[in-house]
Amino acid sequence: MKARFKNEVVKRLPTHGIELLGVFESATEAARLTYLTRFKSEDDRSKAWAAFGADPDWRAVKAASEVDGPLLKNQTVSVLSPAVAGLLLA
Repeated sequence: MKARFKNEVVKRLPTHGIELLGVFESATEAARLTYLTRFKSEDDRSKAWAAFGADPDWRAVKAASEVDGPLLKNQTVSVLSPAVAGLLLA
């Protein structure tokens, strides 16, 4: 799953208007991968992820990598807003 993300997902995000800010691994959970993206609005976020999911190249990569079953056990989406103004990501 991590290899697919690093090799296939990362390069496709910008083409759908998805700004990737960071990718993080857990020191205690080897299978966990967390990434942070940024969008101008909720509407932009929804449209960008819909376009990514419908991308025929991504769908082909996903299908080929899941011939033995899904790579993800679960996925959590959190929509966050800055709580402190003036920081790097604000």
